[in-house]
Amino acid sequence: MQSRNFFFRYKLQHVCFWLLLFGLWYYFRFQDYSSKALAAKITLLKVVDLAFMVYVTNYILIPQLLYKKKYLLFGVTFIVFVFASSVGKMWIEGQLMHNPQLFAIFNQHFKVRFYDNVIPHFLLVITGASFKLLIDYARTQRRLGEMAKEKAEAELNFLKSQINPHFLFNSLNSVYFLIDKENHHAREALHKFSDMLRYQLYECNDDKIPIEKEISYLQDYVDLQKLRREPGDEVQFDCSENVKGFSIEPLLLMPFVENSFKHLSHFSNGKKNLVKINANKANGEFYFSVTNTIEYTSTKEPVGGIGLKNVKRRLELLYNGKHELSIKEDDHIFKIDLKIKI
Repeated sequence: MQSRNFFFRYKLQHVCFWLLLFGLWYYFRFQDYSSKALAAKITLLKVVDLAFMVYVTNYILIPQLLYKKKYLLFGVTFIVFVFASSVGKMWIEGQLMHNPQLFAIFNQHFKVRFYDNVIPHFLLVITGASFKLLIDYARTQRRLGEMAKEKAEAELNFLKSQINPHFLFNSLNSVYFLIDKENHHAREALHKFSDMLRYQLYECNDDKIPIEKEISYLQDYVDLQKLRREPGDEVQFDCSENVKGFSIEPLLLMPFVENSFKHLSHFSNGKKNLVKINANKANGEFYFSVTNTIEYTSTKEPVGGIGLKNVKRRLELLYNGKHELSIKEDDHIFKIDLKIKI
């Protein structure tokens, strides 16, 4: 609701700006025309044409060409677009004044028409584009600042909670050898737990890690969770072989998987409890989905909670405009679909 209110307020500001421009333009130039009605039509034409050029440049040409480093294509497209729009505006203006030749650009008055109509359009549209670039730059700097702040806070919290890793692994190693050799499941579980701790302590300090390590970490976690589940529970982890060769932020996927087990249903009427995890890569995008059954009770805490809110925020900061997250909850099923451009 808050983002929607901001969106409408943002559009209202634009409308007010163009209405103000129309009023000022009309007030200072209406005496140049034979009637006020004609002056209003010509002024509206000029304002609409200028707004059209500004919005196409700011929301299509700049994001699709300039920000993608297609500088030559952007320059050529921008020049042709503004020139064509200016000529089109002049032609309509001539039709409104019932004198098409008055504003024909390709005649003996070419220099005058070009100076009075085309060059001002270039200057005005470039001014609008400059505001767009400044605003986008400010947003980028603010987002980078937020990312740096959250990273610093996360590192501080990690250091506060970190215990001596050598002592920890030596203790786990001692416990491992105390377990009877015949107890294969206990030894395997402790081994996986040790690998998970090693991953968190030593390999999650980088900004990005290979996706193969993140998947291996998730697999160890799922295997440990299987030991705690009832025999009738169905736990699936399907990872395509092509999920490799790219990097991802560490522990980005873990909250989704952890949430699925935390809020897994406990049906007592014979229904099967389900956790299904799927990872795939196609067309330059990484797909990750988690589905689990849930059970509605009056005392059950909301599904997701702080964990999902935090990971949503991380996605907004790390993959702004490059990810899609869908969360659905219906008919005792909770499903998360994540798509990231890699």
